[in-house]
Parts: sequence; structure tokens; C-alpha cells
Amino acid sequence: MQGKDGRTDAERIADNETRFRDVNEAIRRGSWPGEDDGAGAFRCECARRECNRLVTISPREYERVRANPRRFLVLPGHQAPRGEAVVERRRGYLVVEKLGEAGRLAEARDPRG
Repeated sequence: MQGKDGRTDAERIADNETRFRDVNEAIRRGSWPGEDDGAGAFRCECARRECNRLVTISPREYERVRANPRRFLVLPGHQAPRGEAVVERRRGYLVVEKLGEAGRLAEARDPRG
């Protein structure tokens, strides 16, 4: 469904999520060598524009999530009812994978791609 701005719901959601993923990429780049297993704070990468919650995981765990460009780190309860599936449940966070158009957009907008 297209909104007033001419973008589909999937495009608006992808914009929000990739914006948060870009923030997390910057956090990861700022990690010191040897800190891969220590706890770090990363932004929840959910579709909620107003979300500013943090997820505590190690940089190594974040890298594991980011190995797949269709996967995002979200807090429990922040998963979208459409366009994604929970693929992992961890203590304090979920890993979701984008499906269909949302997955294609996530992959196309991956800063590592």
C-alpha cells in the first residue's frame, strides 16, 4: 500500500530499520580491537521510528546477526507482524529476517553489500 509520500509500507519500514542499522554499523566501527566478546550497546533495529531502546550484546554477536543482510536485531515485542519472521530468540533480544519485498529492500540497502 502506498502512502501520501508515494512509498510503500515496506519502503517506509525499510528506511527506518536501515537507519538504525547504519547507527549500529557506526557503533561497531568504534569498538576497540579485542572487545569482541565484551558487552556492548546496540540500537534496536525495529521499524518503530520512535524507538531508541538499546540491546546489550557483544560486537561478536552483532557480527553474527549482520552476516545475513536480511537479518535485524530487535527487542522482544518489537518484531513486525508482517514482512519478517523471528529466526532466533536470545536472552534479551530477537533476530528477525525480512521476507519478500522487505527482504529484497534490506539486502539492497545493506551498507556492507
